[in-house]
Amino acid sequence: MTVQSITHTYKRYRTLQTHRISALPVVILMPHSACNCQCVMCDIWKGNKNLKQLTAKDVEKLMYALKRFGTQQVLMSGGEALLNPNFFRLCEILKSENIRISVLSTGITLQRNATQLLKWTNDLVVSLDGDEILHNRIRNIPSAFSKLKEGVQYLKSLNPYYRVTARTVIHKMNFRKWPAIIETAREMGLDQVSFLPADISSHAFNRATLWDKNRQDELLPTEPELMEMQEVIDHIIQQYAGLFANRFVAEPALKIQKIHDHYSALYGRNDFPYKKCNAPWVSAVIEADGNVRPCFFHESFGNIRDRSFEEILNSEEAIRFRKELDMDKTETCLKCVCYLNLPPRAQLV
Repeated sequence: MTVQSITHTYKRYRTLQTHRISALPVVILMPHSACNCQCVMCDIWKGNKNLKQLTAKDVEKLMYALKRFGTQQVLMSGGEALLNPNFFRLCEILKSENIRISVLSTGITLQRNATQLLKWTNDLVVSLDGDEILHNRIRNIPSAFSKLKEGVQYLKSLNPYYRVTARTVIHKMNFRKWPAIIETAREMGLDQVSFLPADISSHAFNRATLWDKNRQDELLPTEPELMEMQEVIDHIIQQYAGLFANRFVAEPALKIQKIHDHYSALYGRNDFPYKKCNAPWVSAVIEADGNVRPCFFHESFGNIRDRSFEEILNSEEAIRFRKELDMDKTETCLKCVCYLNLPPRAQLV
């Protein structure tokens, strides 16, 4: 371990102890607010006419703070990050400090952007919702699956070592197809597939108002369906034991079980599954309009176009938020579907 990495580890310990950010291993950027899909579990696409995007100037202004905080990885999220016309210029700026870049994408424009992705990014995470018919239905784009598959296979033909993984949101519409999703991921040539439940209760993903019961019920399995979901989970854990063992399925069996338990908790049948998360201490989200959040689900601390990133993260408001946050009692955290726990010694690269 180098002197620099020892220093960075120490700063990560100090951040957890003092609630003042001294090191920030992960930053999530949303380069573009719009999306090229119209997914049933997300409302981002409903704001496509109200376009916002990060500029090269925005990212250049971030670089002092990212270097100071020792940021190791930037996740390009969205909306669809690749819709930003200057996306690869943003990557070039980040790469000047040897920051690892991961891209979260719908996969629709992969083939068109393949060469640039291989040049400027380190890995790719695509969304996969089912087999071809179901994926297209959930995405509300007739050719979404074929473009995803062709794009992944083209990337792999250019560089078979470039890592492409999939993330699947499991819900009422696709839990019965869980085995087919695993098989589809293998057939597509993906390196790994991961699973999480749908978020139906927060303001995230461009929900100006919380979903009403009818809207939630489109994704929430009914109580009788929870028994069927449990049967599907039991089946895949047994049927694909080898894929759990070699981490093709990213989560251990216990975490897969928590998807069922999360939905069950929404009916009050059990507590929400325990989550060990330190996301507000090790990461931050910068949205396409410049707003800075401690994670996807909590409120903004400020905007990088008004104050520096460092000033926002270590403002009195932000420090107080981290100091007072009780994840075992805060409803937003209890119902969270996407959490992060990065111990101080954990290596990203």
